[in-house]
Amino acid sequence: MRSSSQGQPSDSGRLPEAKPIRLADLLEYVSGSIVSRTIQRKKTGTITLFAFDVGQELSEHSTPYDAHVQVLDGQVKLTIGGKAVLASAGETVLMPANVPHAVSAVRQFKMLLTMIRD
Repeated sequence: MRSSSQGQPSDSGRLPEAKPIRLADLLEYVSGSIVSRTIQRKKTGTITLFAFDVGQELSEHSTPYDAHVQVLDGQVKLTIGGKAVLASAGETVLMPANVPHAVSAVRQFKMLLTMIRD
């Protein structure tokens, strides 16, 4: 997975203040890849943009935090606790803490992932 924020702990990918931004325009699709950009990282959680090429996947895993997937473009198949969920641009899905989930790009898609820590 490529990261345009270079995996740094700072908010180097942070958005400009007081300026409207079209999130889907901040990342380009890369053939055969998953691209990410962390736009905010705090003790209370992270906000990260992702662009998945068609067929790209994240295998089943779980996190100790709730994760909200907001689909910005395209379509994704999420498998949450063994249940397949299709989500398209404009839709949001909650992946609850400690429940195994996987991500699969049905088509190219972009998402905003918000992780909330307790």
